Amino acid sequence: MLKVPVRHADTPVVRLPSEVDYENADDVGARCEGLIKEGCRALVLDASEVQYLDSSGISMIITLSRVLDSHAGALRLAALSDHYQQVWRLLGLDSLLPVFPTVNAALDGRFIGACADS
Repeated sequence: MLKVPVRHADTPVVRLPSEVDYENADDVGARCEGLIKEGCRALVLDASEVQYLDSSGISMIITLSRVLDSHAGALRLAALSDHYQQVWRLLGLDSLLPVFPTVNAALDGRFIGACADS
């Protein structure tokens, strides 16, 4: 189950479930897109609990990135396991969406989160 987003300043941090696959990727994506529709232009996905990620989950993450890009926003992926970071690199996705080692690293720097009416 998708954890209720925790907001750090104006940036929602969404903790992904332990499995992100065909069974739940659409629901996870829809809930995150709901945040975007509410006005959030920055989002951090916390993958620290992810133990299984299939192509549906990867596709959902890429779609979220594109949706935020189209709204002049940004998506950050944090705390992905070493195994899935390797998969991410092999697929060439690290050039599209870099993986940050921790949520704090994803929130740090020039990443400015903005949600309307936060």
